[in-house]
Amino acid sequence: MSKLSAPDSADYLSVAELLAEADSLLITAGAGMSIDSGLPDFRGEHGFWRAYPALGRHGLSFYEIASPRAFRERPELAWGFYGHRLQLYRKTVPHQGYAILRELTASLPLGGFVFTSNVDGHFQSAGFDPARVAECHGTIHMLQCLDGCGHAPWSAQHFHPLVDKESCQLQSELPRCPACGALARPNILMFSDGGWDGAAVGRQVDRLERWLGRGRRSVVLEIGAGTAIPTVRRFGEEMGVPLVRLNPDEAEVVRRSDIGLAAPALRGLQQIRAALATLLR
Repeated sequence: MSKLSAPDSADYLSVAELLAEADSLLITAGAGMSIDSGLPDFRGEHGFWRAYPALGRHGLSFYEIASPRAFRERPELAWGFYGHRLQLYRKTVPHQGYAILRELTASLPLGGFVFTSNVDGHFQSAGFDPARVAECHGTIHMLQCLDGCGHAPWSAQHFHPLVDKESCQLQSELPRCPACGALARPNILMFSDGGWDGAAVGRQVDRLERWLGRGRRSVVLEIGAGTAIPTVRRFGEEMGVPLVRLNPDEAEVVRRSDIGLAAPALRGLQQIRAALATLLR
C-alpha cells in the first residue's frame, strides 16, 4: 500500500464524530507514542546505534542486547543498556498528548483502557489509573530473577544504576534476586525469552477483557504502533470495532470503518482534540 498523505481537517472531523458517539475508548500504543517526550527511536540498526553508539562499536543489535542471553554473557553491558533506559524513563516528563488522552477518556461513559507495548510506565506517571493499563511486554520498573527461582517480580524503585554512557557499562553493583542471590533482570518480555514472568500482565489483560465486555460503542485509538513487532496493531484490529490509526509512517488501514492519520502522536492528538471542540461547539 502507498504511504498516506498528511490528514486534513475532514479526516480529523471524521475521527471526532466517531469519538462523539463512542461509549468507551481503547488506547493501543506503541513506541511512537513515546518519541514526542524526547525518548530515542530504535527503528533500524542506525537509529539504535545513534542512541547507543557503544553498542554499535560492539556490533550488537537491539535484538541481541534485549535478550536474557545478554544478561548471562555480558551482565554489565546488558544492565548498562537497561539501566540507562530506566534512569531516562524515570526523569522524562510524558508529553501533552497523554493529558489529551486522559481528557478524551474522562468524557466517555465507560472511560478508557490502555493496551501498550511500551515499558516506560509513562501512562501511569501521566495520571492514568494503573488498573486501566495493560503493558503487554511488561515494565522496566519491575525486576525478576534471571534464574527463575520462583520469587515474584519486585519493584525496581531501590535500584539506582550508575552507567558509563561512553562504554554503556553498569558501574554500580549488579541487582540481585532477594530470594536466591542470582542476577536480576528487568521484568520485560525480551527476544528469545522463555523465562519472562508474565503473571502481572496476565492479570492486567484479564481486567481489560472484563472492561471490553461492557462497551457497546467502543473505538480503538492506535498510536505509534509499527509493523516490525505487530503485537499492538493486531490486538486493536482484532477488536472488531472502528479503529483510528495514528502513525506518521505506517498509517494505512484495511477496513472501510477504520481511519488512518499519517501524523506523529502529539500533533495528531492535538488535532483530534481541536476537531472535537469544533464538533461539540
